[in-house]
Amino acid sequence: MNHLDTLLADLRKKPSRWLITGVAGFIGSNLLENLLKSNQVVVGLDNFSTGHQHNLDQVQSVLSPEQWRRFEFIKGDIRDMADCQQACANVDYVLHQAALGSVPRSLADPILTNAVNVSGFLNMLTAAKDAGVKRFVYAASSSTYGDHPALPKVEDTIGKPLSPYAVTKYVNELYADVYARNYGMESIGLRYFNVFGPRQDPAGAYAAVIPKWIDAMLAEEDIYINGDGETSRDFCFISNTVQANLLAATCTNPEAINQVYNIAVGERTSLNQLFTMIRNGLCKGSIPNAIHRDFRAGDVKHSQADISKAQSLLGYQPDHRIETGMQQTLKWYLERRCAAV
Repeated sequence: MNHLDTLLADLRKKPSRWLITGVAGFIGSNLLENLLKSNQVVVGLDNFSTGHQHNLDQVQSVLSPEQWRRFEFIKGDIRDMADCQQACANVDYVLHQAALGSVPRSLADPILTNAVNVSGFLNMLTAAKDAGVKRFVYAASSSTYGDHPALPKVEDTIGKPLSPYAVTKYVNELYADVYARNYGMESIGLRYFNVFGPRQDPAGAYAAVIPKWIDAMLAEEDIYINGDGETSRDFCFISNTVQANLLAATCTNPEAINQVYNIAVGERTSLNQLFTMIRNGLCKGSIPNAIHRDFRAGDVKHSQADISKAQSLLGYQPDHRIETGMQQTLKWYLERRCAAV
């Protein structure tokens, strides 16, 4: 058994009631699947602005009817306090994933990004506090490191934000800290580093690089790389992210509470290496060479996490490096494409 399987086996012994915001999204639906397979009761909140019904349908397809009956879906918006209060009622743990991601989207519409990521976050934090939830776990972001050049990234050392999105995710951390100090509310922030895996949406102008490139290669379309391709990221497979969320919610180490953690693998992969990995994994030797274009505004050149804090305080142990995670990811996209034909 890997670390996530062991954690899920432990959860089956003590069913709880969970809330997942952004439940119809990529990360939210993977959390939902794992929690329901562990016989937990789950409330899900989503407005389908970036999530999809087909993600929920796919989760249902791999569960038993009894497991699916433990899921209650609320179509609502985190910008609406009444929806947040309804979702938080009688909940033990909140896994707050709802947000408007993407640096380019935040540059195009900073007002909307702030409304969802800051005002919506504050609504959820307040509703969770008032409902007396045991712990509030939220999706933070590696974008918080901003222009600080040091590698690997260590939680206590950040630079100036490079985008409105980065500002909003840093504000989340500040609000969580203030609520801990003033209201005694337990929270944990997880700074995600380039999460990837099954159900990540390849469509739209703000799609992440891995699903976007997989979809384009399968369609034999051109691949575009921002910059010279030596930009590097710490790509983290979705099961590692699921493990981190469940550990953060259930960890009993008092030193681990009201902290922020890097969630990644601790390795760097360049875009050029990523292109080759995906092309070879799909056996798509006919794909033309990638087309390079200007470096994208608001991005950082390199990103790599120091995960020692999460390892020591949460017990986090990533089970998948990029190679093994990519194998599972490509298999899912290929199966999805075959089913659609």
